[in-house]
Amino acid sequence: MGIIRSCFSFIAGTAFGVYLAQNYQIPNLRKVADTALLQAKQVEEKYRKSKKKDSDNDN
Repeated sequence: MGIIRSCFSFIAGTAFGVYLAQNYQIPNLRKVADTALLQAKQVEEKYRKSKKKDSDNDN
């Protein structure tokens, strides 16, 4: 009885996820994450401070 009780939420979540994926248009999370990462890199490159070639800290 212990293994069924401990795995119930996992099994119920999996079944619910399968139901949602089959009946609704769920966005591809990998594609959304890749797009967000690309935009974050573009923002970082745009606002990054430029590196000085002759830095005073280098001896």
